[in-house]
This record gives sequence, C-alpha cells and structure tokens, in this order.
Amino acid sequence: MLNFLDQVDSILYYPILIIVLAAAGVYFTIRTGFIQGRHLKDCFKMVTEKPSDKSQVSSFQALMVSTASRVGTGNIVGVSTAICLGGPGAVFWMWVLAILGSSTAFAESTLAQIYKRRNKEDGSFYGGPAYYIETALHSKALAVLFAVFLILTYGFGFNMLCSYNIQSSFQIYDFYHGTATPLIIGLVLAVIVGFCIMGGGKRIVKVTEIMVPLMGVIYVAASLIIIFAHVTFIPEMFKLIFADAFNFRAIGSGIAGSCLVYGIKRGLYSNEAGVGSAPNAAASAAVSHPAKQGFVQMLSVYIDTILICTATAFACIASGAGRTEENAGTPYVQEAMSTVFGHFGPAFITIAMLMFGFTTLIGNLYYMDNGLAFLNKKKMPGKKFMAVFHILCAVAIFIGALIPMNIAWDIADITMGGMAIINIPACLLLSGVVLKTLKDFEKQQKAGKNPEFKAENVGISTEEAECWK
Repeated sequence: MLNFLDQVDSILYYPILIIVLAAAGVYFTIRTGFIQGRHLKDCFKMVTEKPSDKSQVSSFQALMVSTASRVGTGNIVGVSTAICLGGPGAVFWMWVLAILGSSTAFAESTLAQIYKRRNKEDGSFYGGPAYYIETALHSKALAVLFAVFLILTYGFGFNMLCSYNIQSSFQIYDFYHGTATPLIIGLVLAVIVGFCIMGGGKRIVKVTEIMVPLMGVIYVAASLIIIFAHVTFIPEMFKLIFADAFNFRAIGSGIAGSCLVYGIKRGLYSNEAGVGSAPNAAASAAVSHPAKQGFVQMLSVYIDTILICTATAFACIASGAGRTEENAGTPYVQEAMSTVFGHFGPAFITIAMLMFGFTTLIGNLYYMDNGLAFLNKKKMPGKKFMAVFHILCAVAIFIGALIPMNIAWDIADITMGGMAIINIPACLLLSGVVLKTLKDFEKQQKAGKNPEFKAENVGISTEEAECWK
C-alpha cells in the first residue's frame, strides 16, 4: 500500500502539479501586473475593515479561519521534512511557490466572494470553489468531485497527518513507549476536537481569532532568538539555501526527491495557495467588493510561508542541527531549539505543535462542513448525520496518531493534490472575471471611492452573483 501511495503521490506532483501550479502562478502574476507587490499595502488595509452588520463575519475573522488551516504543524514538521529529505534549497522553492501562489490565492478568494450565497435563515454568507465551479462553469459533476476531495482532505487526510505530527513531537521524551503513547495522545486529541466541533462554525471562528495570532507571535519570537544566537552562521545559511536550490545537476538526477519537489509539496501543504480551501472561509466575509477579500487572503499566504515557514527554516539551518533522514520532522526542529533553550527547547516545540495542531484540526473541520453543505443541496445535513460524521472525523484523528509517517504524508498529499488539480484550472478558466473585478476595484480606488461591487458592472448576471445585485 505504501509503494502504491508513493507512486500516486510522485506522479501527481511531478510532472502534473508542478506544471499546473507554475503555469497558474505565472499567468495570474503577469495578467494582474504583479498584484503581490502593487497591492501589498491594500492587503494590510483591508484586514482592518469592519462589516456594516456586526453580526457578519469580518475580513479579519475570515483571514483567521483560513490562516488557522494554513498555519499548523506543516509550518514546523513540513519545513523540517523538506529540508532533511530534499535539502536546504527547498526553502527557496517554498518562497517561489508562495510569491507566485499568492496571485492564485487572490483569484480563488475573489471568485468565492463573487459567487457566494446568502443563508436565508441568519443572513450569513457561504461559498467556495464548488459554488463557482457549479455556477460559473456550469459543471455540477466537477463541483461535486471537488466537494468530495475537500471532505476527504480536511475531514480525514490533513487531520490524520496533523494528529501524527503532534504525537511525533513526544518521541523525544523518556515516557514515550511503543504504540501506547500514540494511542493515548490520539484518544485525547480526538475527544478534545470532538467536543469543540460540536459547538459549530461560530465557536471555531472565535477560538481561532484568539489563538492564531498568539501562537504565531510566540513561535516566530522563539525562532528569531535561535537565529540571532547563531548570527555568525547566517551568511553560510543563505549560501547553503541558494547553492542547493540551483544545483540543477542534483535536481535532474532525482527530481522526485529533490529540493524543488519537496519545496513545492511542503510549501503547498503549508500555504494551500490554489488548493481551494481558503475560498471557503473567504466567501463568509462581509465586504463591499470581492477584490478586498482577495487581498486579505494573499496576506494569509505571506503570513504562513514568508513569515512562519521561513522562521522555522532559518532557525533549523542556522542552528547547525543534523539534517538527516532520521531527524526529518519534529526531531530536527527540537534539536535546533535545544541549541539555545536546552531541555526546554523540545518541550517548547511540543507546546507549539499542540497549539498549531489544535487550530489546524478545528479549522480543517470548518472547511469540511462547507463541502457537506454543498453536497446536501446547499444546507447543512441534520444533527444526527453531523454527529455521526464528526465522530468519524474524531476516529480519523485517533487513527492518524498510530499510522507511519510516510502513509500520513502520502494520504494528505494525494487528497490535497486532487483539490488543486480541479480548482486551479477552474480559476484559469474564470480568469477573465477575476481581471474585470480587479480593474473595477482599481478604477473606483483611483477615483477616491471606497470600492463597491455590482455584478452587472463587470458583465456578470445577478442570477449567478446573487449577493451583488
């Protein structure tokens, strides 16, 4: 089974997803006039905007939900694994993917806003790739397939991997024993997450709004201490990263296991740009123009990769910790932290893994609920069904703590790749709508107005964009 999963994983990412991701990122970057740089100021400005109706989800809250899923154990374990197995050059290719992918993130989140729906019961908004694929591309079958991959990825694939990553952070301790410790950790995680998700989406929004910024600041601060403690090694660190990134002879001799592929795979797992996850949160925000939420979601990619993933990478490489296959994952980061913080270093990473992991687990299930609602004629299934389904998701979290590392990564990579291979071509097919919406925003902004969107102004029928009449 492991060999089969490895083969599927390898083919999906090389050559298929590497080409698709690169093509989409370059295309949207060029067609939008390098939106990542031109509108960076707007990314920060839009986060602070408040909705006119205080009961609605704000841009900041939607950002926190999407960041809760993006910022997780992948920022620690994913980066560590990429460096140990692919080489230091993986960090450079993570940066490239983040910069190019942020334009794709703008496109998918803007589309989610344009084609979002309003809940008639409480007036809240919802939407995502399944909705714009069905509405704008008129492909019900493809929309259903995307929703299925969304549920498999966030209800099972990512949560199993997250659970594995959390329990692996305990391997360094003397009390860790065989399958007994993973079993206990998996059980505790399953029970706690199960309790939280019974509170529904609004509780998830409130929890992540508080925990995501807090854990991000503390983790980055600790990483900076490690980096500055080894400040004399920083020039050598950059030399290692760039020399390895452009060692095309090594890449060409084994591209599937190269820094290029590991950088792209782990970068995509971490920032999820183009995967089609963040648009589910982006659609819930109450904004006056779809492009505004597109800018906000671009910022989430930068927070994840340029800030947090880079902090992990620099701390690990600068520390001089051993980059070995056996060290891949949590042990590499724990060893790096111990060079400055001693015995507290590994404990700090365990705490960080628990905090990152918890927000990832509940953020993932928020996305999964959106997929279930789409499959159930745009409304949430009954309480009995949801209770059973949430129990299954809790069981997946429990199982994830017990499975081998390779299987955990392969399952997550494959389900995530399935989402991306559907969503990114859909965004490219709808690129004309994205570009018209961006021009509409820029035109109003240039005129000194607070941009407000009307569907008919960009040639979209109000039947398709029902929230923008």
